[in-house]
Amino acid sequence: MFQDTIFALSSGALPSGVAIIRLSGPQVQSGLQTLVGNLPPPRQAVLREIRADDRGLLDRGLVLFFLGPNSFTGEDCAELQIHGGRAVVSAILHYLANLEGFRPAEAGDFTRRAFLNGKMDLSGAEALADLIAAETETQRKLAIQNTSGRQRQLYGSWRTTLLRARAFIEAELDFADEDDVPGSVSQRVWENMRALAATLRSHIAGYAAAEIIREGFRVVLIGAPNAGKSSLLNALARREVAIVTDIPGTTRDLVEVSLDVRGLKVIVTDTAGIRETDDVVEKLGVERAHGAARAADLVIHLMPADAADIDRVNPLNEDNNRIVVTSKCDVGRVARGTLAVSAVTGEGLEELLDVISSRAAASLALAESTIPTRLRHKSHLSDCLSCIDVAVSRDDLPLELRAEELRQAADHLGRITGTTDVEDLLGVIFSEFCIGK
Repeated sequence: MFQDTIFALSSGALPSGVAIIRLSGPQVQSGLQTLVGNLPPPRQAVLREIRADDRGLLDRGLVLFFLGPNSFTGEDCAELQIHGGRAVVSAILHYLANLEGFRPAEAGDFTRRAFLNGKMDLSGAEALADLIAAETETQRKLAIQNTSGRQRQLYGSWRTTLLRARAFIEAELDFADEDDVPGSVSQRVWENMRALAATLRSHIAGYAAAEIIREGFRVVLIGAPNAGKSSLLNALARREVAIVTDIPGTTRDLVEVSLDVRGLKVIVTDTAGIRETDDVVEKLGVERAHGAARAADLVIHLMPADAADIDRVNPLNEDNNRIVVTSKCDVGRVARGTLAVSAVTGEGLEELLDVISSRAAASLALAESTIPTRLRHKSHLSDCLSCIDVAVSRDDLPLELRAEELRQAADHLGRITGTTDVEDLLGVIFSEFCIGK
């Protein structure tokens, strides 16, 4: 399919103990022969001298050759495992760039070829990008689950159900006079479509859990000025993220830090102290604090132990996304029924992280099953559901038009995995990969 051969450094930053240069394309065999002489047996690592015609010996390293289509990309592929010095890697890359038909790979080039050669579907390619970008254990688990093809299998089964439903309807339309075609298959079809629609609604609801896993569980700290929000943020982050002073209103804007809490990405946001003020800048900060609280998965309302009204705190006002926490518990009374924390002594910090972790886990109840992991998936699934709803509910429409709605529903599912035309999406999706993948 491709006329050019691509190459790239596929390992980490240089210098390093070992560097891996990956090649893929129709000229891999000839390129290897110019570098290392005879081709090594497929899928066997062989120690070879790597030479350039004009520069002599460049390095010694392991060479692996993968004969297409039994390779990652489906083409002839090779890997050079060499010493990770900048000069060594640069010399080999420079030599490859001057070979006829070779070019440096762009971001996602290898995975794009794997997709176009049928080695993986589009959702699997996206899952691979998520696996590379995973920062937490939960992100890794979700990505590895989807690289196994579970999404492809699920959406493929739903698409088959839709195609079968269309076949029944079109058989009724085209062969109504035939004895072996039931005259009322439509009723059975619509019952199946109602069941599929219910399944889709439940599945789409799982996107909220996937969004939390990929983007992070958002925790917002609110409270009056000098309630200890910035100090708590620094204590949780274990570094100086926010400026802390005794002057009320120090924080004017949102300050965020990303944490790994029990294997889950958690984004904690410090906000401006909430109070009435005539200061224009501080007033903007208060407005942003309210906005952040509305968008948060969990709001932690800090009430300092030295506050005059600490005894009037009512933790019963807590709800699913808001809890009251007594801060500065080392200098005053603790509000009854609240969790007490101190950024100075560290008291209560682990317990607070446990609370955040349990609240996040409750939000991920659907994450153990196959769920839509990207907004693109959710959008196509929602469009698919809309088409099914129209087909099921609009019994005033001709049967041909209702069948057309089912065809469009199946196409939306196909666009998730790449079984229908998705050429306009490929550049966006594969640009997310790093060079060499």
